[in-house]
Amino acid sequence: MAPDPTALINLAVNPLDANSLLAAFGAFGIAAVLFAETGLLVGFFLPGDSLLFTAGLLCTTSKNGVHLNLAAVLVCAIVGAIAGAQVGYLIGQKGGKSLLARSSNKHLQQGAVRAEEILAKYGHAKAIVLARFIPVVRTVLNPMAGALGVPVRTFTVWQVLGGLLWTVGVTLAGYGLGNTIPNIDKYLLPIIAVIVVVSVIPIALEILRSRKAATGTSSTDSTSPESGK
Repeated sequence: MAPDPTALINLAVNPLDANSLLAAFGAFGIAAVLFAETGLLVGFFLPGDSLLFTAGLLCTTSKNGVHLNLAAVLVCAIVGAIAGAQVGYLIGQKGGKSLLARSSNKHLQQGAVRAEEILAKYGHAKAIVLARFIPVVRTVLNPMAGALGVPVRTFTVWQVLGGLLWTVGVTLAGYGLGNTIPNIDKYLLPIIAVIVVVSVIPIALEILRSRKAATGTSSTDSTSPESGK
C-alpha cells in the first residue's frame, strides 16, 4: 500500500517553526529544544523564545488539534533549560573555547565575543541571568563560562535563577495573553509571526552592534600614527 502523501507532509517537522515543533512533540519537544539551544552549540538557531510563548498560548487554546497542559510545559521547559545550560558549562570546561575558535559560523563567533563582553561588563551573576534573554548569546555563554573558569557553584546558582525567570516568564506571558484575548485561536498565526520577529530583534541588534564596533576599530587603525608608517 502506497503511503499517503498528506500524511508524509504532516510528519515533516520544521525546527524553526515553534508551532510545528509543538504539534510534533508536544511538551517533551520543549525540553529537547531548550536543552539543545542552551547546551549544544549546534542549537543556536532554535526558536527558544517563540517556542515558550507559543506553548503558553496553546495552554489556553488549540491550533491544528494541539493543546498543551501548563504544568507539563513549565516542567519540561525548566528541566530542558537548566540541564542544557549545565551541560554547556561542562563542555566549556573540557575545551569549549577551542571548539568555538574552530567554528566557522560567524553567528557563533559573534555570540562568543558578545558573551565575553557581557561577562566582563556585568560580572558573572548578572551576565548569566541576562544571557538567557539574548538569542545565540544564551547558547555560547554557558560553554564560555566553563572555559573562562567561572566557579561551578556561582554558575549553577545563577543559571538556575536565570533559567526559571526566562522559561516561566515567557511561558506565562503567552498564557496570560491567551487568557486575556477572547477567541485568540483566530489570531494565533499573526501573533506567532510577531513573536518570531520580536525574538529576532536582539540578534539583529547584536549584529549591528558588532558591525559598528568593527567599523570603529577599522577607522581607529587607519588614523593611528602607525598606519602612516
